[in-house]
Amino acid sequence: MHRKIALAVAAPALAFLLTGCGMLPGSLQGGGGEEKQPGSQQKPPTTQAAEQETGQEAAAQETAPAQQDKVIASRKGSDDGSELRADIVGLVRQGRTITLNWNITNLNKDKDWFLHNKLSTGTLDYTVSGVALIDPVNAKRYRVARNGPGQDAQFVCSRTQGLQVKAGGSVSLYAVFGAPPPDVTKVNVEFPVIGVLTDVPIS
Repeated sequence: MHRKIALAVAAPALAFLLTGCGMLPGSLQGGGGEEKQPGSQQKPPTTQAAEQETGQEAAAQETAPAQQDKVIASRKGSDDGSELRADIVGLVRQGRTITLNWNITNLNKDKDWFLHNKLSTGTLDYTVSGVALIDPVNAKRYRVARNGPGQDAQFVCSRTQGLQVKAGGSVSLYAVFGAPPPDVTKVNVEFPVIGVLTDVPIS
């Protein structure tokens, strides 16, 4: 009798814990911070196990982002009188996540550029969370992954508070996303300030 009561109490608690593990929130989540774009078909939601796996992989990438040095896409832009260039040096699929690595170069000869929140989604957000991957085939936008559920979850990407790019200098940045379907081999990369780089190959 006591065993049946204990199981009845433990079951709701276990269900609560499972539904909160390893989620990657998005405004229209499909398993890794993806957003449905107008005109696309909603895919079935991923299983709890798949979402947990994705969250764990994203968290692992936060401590060890892939590093490459070959430029695979480049675009110039400007901000506050500073001429800038974004060079993508890696877009690497690993399991259910994908890691974007890029450099931003300050092309000015005599003016530093303060990054701060220029690539973020909010005034007090000092990360590169405003960067997104766009899958034009399936009409999906993928936002930067978070390392857990709720408002306290952290973006899995570079931190930029107080970051200053010297005149003629550059800075290396990264962000982790939920990966698009395996048959997607190219995506567009959207940068605040810089703009959109199209047909960036996934390796």
